[in-house]
Amino acid sequence: MLSLSEIERAAAIVYAAMPPTAQYAWPLLARRTGCEAWVKHENHTPIGAFKVRGGLVYMDRLRHATPGSKGVISATRGNHGQSIALAAARVGIPATIVVPLGNSVEKNAAMRAFGAELVEAGHDFDAARDVAVQLAGERGLDMVPSFHRDLVSGVATYAYELFRAAPPIDTVYVPIGLGSGICGTIAMRDALSPATRVVGVVSTEAPAYALSFAAGKVVPTNSADTMADGMAVRGPHEEALAVILKGADRIVQVSDAEVMAAMRAYYEDTHQLTEGAGAAALAALLQERERMKGKRVALVLSGANIDRPLYRSVLEG
Repeated sequence: MLSLSEIERAAAIVYAAMPPTAQYAWPLLARRTGCEAWVKHENHTPIGAFKVRGGLVYMDRLRHATPGSKGVISATRGNHGQSIALAAARVGIPATIVVPLGNSVEKNAAMRAFGAELVEAGHDFDAARDVAVQLAGERGLDMVPSFHRDLVSGVATYAYELFRAAPPIDTVYVPIGLGSGICGTIAMRDALSPATRVVGVVSTEAPAYALSFAAGKVVPTNSADTMADGMAVRGPHEEALAVILKGADRIVQVSDAEVMAAMRAYYEDTHQLTEGAGAAALAALLQERERMKGKRVALVLSGANIDRPLYRSVLEG
């Protein structure tokens, strides 16, 4: 597990590129959820998602550890890729990002705008990751994983901010992709707010982490077909699962319909733009409204990167 001093060192790297993000308690969300709902606004980072924090720390360490790097390569559905592209550009290292076929048009455009070479291959994230590993060997590039201690220490800085700035939190809901966000939150909970319960959130259409949590071991799935692409993962990471098994209270599964309802709720109550995974924490809280009635709850709004046609259809219901 990460130490507080390690997170503070990561924070110094992150804050050289961006300020802390806000956490607000929204009164209309409180009325809707029946509890005091604090939102951690990771939609306000330079890439519109929490992943940028991990990329900044990972690339800063890489430039010192491997000064002669020919470049990096990674796989993504979008936010991790934007993170690596932005951070690699800051340290002068070329970045290649592999995305699945049919990936978000606007996320792809953002990664190219940050300077990355984009390769479109594979039918989903896991398949794209296999292609990235192959290209890393062929081109002599450093493979950036989607889960790594440096990535976790970077993204843990949002939980560092949340637990230091908000009043004592009873429960925090965190969406799970490959697990860096919830693992960083668990580390900071242990260090700063030990009474807080951490609840993971996954899609009913990509339930691998929920199944693995219930079984106590890695249980992959055959598909991850959800509109919440930030949670569309078939294969859990063993190291992440170990942290979640030890530190999470439970994992809640939310449907695409519940996620889209939460996206509309965020817009109506806070006028915040959210992507599917970004609204998943609120979807879980709404599902558990009676259980959490009257408590002080935090929601990680992990990102806001969604293509306009899809978001328009979500708002139209």
